[in-house]
Amino acid sequence: MRRLIGLLTFLFLVSCSEYIDKPKNLLDKDKMSEIMADLAINDQVTNTYLNKNLESGTRYILKSHNVKADDFVESYKYYVATGKMNKIVDNAQEILLEKDPKAKGFVESKSKTNTNLPKLIR
Repeated sequence: MRRLIGLLTFLFLVSCSEYIDKPKNLLDKDKMSEIMADLAINDQVTNTYLNKNLESGTRYILKSHNVKADDFVESYKYYVATGKMNKIVDNAQEILLEKDPKAKGFVESKSKTNTNLPKLIR
């Protein structure tokens, strides 16, 4: 009986701990959203101009936001592990739409469901 109570207590204590510790230099959500928006633009530029270096653009973006690469990576891991990355990505999408209002129509046209699909028959 003691072993069972000890095991249950141990499981309770372990289940209450976080998956990952909070980094020392955690970037706030707004700054992460801005960086993610700039990284998305950088990614599209490298898709447009093939054989270009993505790394130099990433370094420039981090330098322009005064962020070290290690701090960004640790913050990224923390937000993914805690499940807060979806909100950051949504904010980054809003930032992108503010920077380019014409992109809103493109995003809406791509996100519409295709109604011309055949019916599923079983």
